[in-house]
Amino acid sequence: MEETRLSCQSCGRIVVISPEEPPCKALKGWLTLSHWQGPEAVAQYSFCSFTCLKAWAEAQLPAIPRAFLDSFPEEER
Repeated sequence: MEETRLSCQSCGRIVVISPEEPPCKALKGWLTLSHWQGPEAVAQYSFCSFTCLKAWAEAQLPAIPRAFLDSFPEEER
């Protein structure tokens, strides 16, 4: 059985899991997010910390265009 390499979706940090080591030991502190994309379609993302999960989640949000924000008067921003 070969070793498994898992990388953080946000920062790219890699952890190597050997076949002799239980994944729960190698991945202690890591987070795995499952995203249902449709019938029988699940994407899984791994993160080495809550900080990386937060950064990734914030990057998924659509940005408000600067031109839209600039259209409001200064006192309403």
